[in-house]
Amino acid sequence: MHEPVHVIGLGLGPTDLTASHLALIERASVLVGGKRHLSYFENVKAIKKEISSPVSGVLDFIQENMGGGLVVVLASGDPLFFGIGKTLIQRFGQDLVIIHPNVTSMAAAFARLKLPWQDAAWVSLHGRDNMPALVKAMDGKDLLCVLTDPRNDPWVVKKQVDIHDHTWQMWVLQNLGAPEEEILAVDEHTDTQKVFSRPNVVVLQKGGPAALPGPLRLGTPDTWFVHEKGLITKAPVRVLSLAALALMPDNILWDLGAGSGSVGIEASLFLPRGYVYAVEKNQSRVEQIKANVERFKVKNLSVIMAELPDGMDNLPGPDRVFVGGSGKNIDQVLAVAADVLNPRGRIVINTVLMETLNLAVSVLEEKGFDVSLTQAQISKSRNMPWGRRMEALNPVWIIAAEKRKCM
Repeated sequence: MHEPVHVIGLGLGPTDLTASHLALIERASVLVGGKRHLSYFENVKAIKKEISSPVSGVLDFIQENMGGGLVVVLASGDPLFFGIGKTLIQRFGQDLVIIHPNVTSMAAAFARLKLPWQDAAWVSLHGRDNMPALVKAMDGKDLLCVLTDPRNDPWVVKKQVDIHDHTWQMWVLQNLGAPEEEILAVDEHTDTQKVFSRPNVVVLQKGGPAALPGPLRLGTPDTWFVHEKGLITKAPVRVLSLAALALMPDNILWDLGAGSGSVGIEASLFLPRGYVYAVEKNQSRVEQIKANVERFKVKNLSVIMAELPDGMDNLPGPDRVFVGGSGKNIDQVLAVAADVLNPRGRIVINTVLMETLNLAVSVLEEKGFDVSLTQAQISKSRNMPWGRRMEALNPVWIIAAEKRKCM
């Protein structure tokens, strides 16, 4: 039975090795690693093999020498974090490979910047076209570590930073663990001709919303609104919902369960002599509505923090009501809204739940409303390395109800 191959992560360099790591290296009959790794151990008397392409040749060499004594493979950082550990396990099996973990470049980068990273995401651009993954991570996370390579260097990452809907603090950490280690903050003042030393990693920390690229309009892009990770009425559904509301210039609109306020804020465009009352129970979303009101310079919208159906009693009688969220109280909310709605007024509800659809239609028809239903099934394009694919959004029911003149 051959002795297992020991794969030792060097962390940031040989100073990160423990006494047991060093003892294994000293005992090795065969030492395998990159040119830089092997240069640290010139005095070790083992047979040395540099890792080069194709890796299959290195694997064959290891297999041929496993019977002649201890084989040690040196890896950067941690062998199982984008390292050679996975390849060795696939070739020789779990029983013949022992992994010795160490500090990753990602862990070291956050340590250098003093940033807690339990909620951070990572994206590897090393040796791959993975830009869609970077875009998705930037949309959904506040803290990222990006692994680069000579082709996908920090300037490639900076291009995504420059076009994102949020501002980002960007750092390039180069030669981590080496005497020439350097941490560079990159912003609009950084010399665009600068060449970064390798190896390097990029850390991104999200700031506030970027400056608006344009004015409020029908179908305002979702990314222009301050909102919680996709919790927003998507622009295509927003357009359909506003059409269903059939707003008149002097209407009073209630936006119930307003979330980020996107519907009410966009509706304000069509209400030059009207007004919007946005009711939302969640404190953080109330702050988002206020931030969006300020962001778009909306003058005819007020925010009320209340859990529906509370908060509706003291509002002026509505001509239009939009319900984007009300939870299990949808029947109570609609009962109150239906009673105070002005004649020929309209109620529009968005829901993805069949239970809410059935309950809302039932309540509105019992109240004598004329009800119509639209199901919006929308797909949006997503860029791929060699083209585009379509990605479906959740189907949404749009319930539109009109109050009869005499009820």
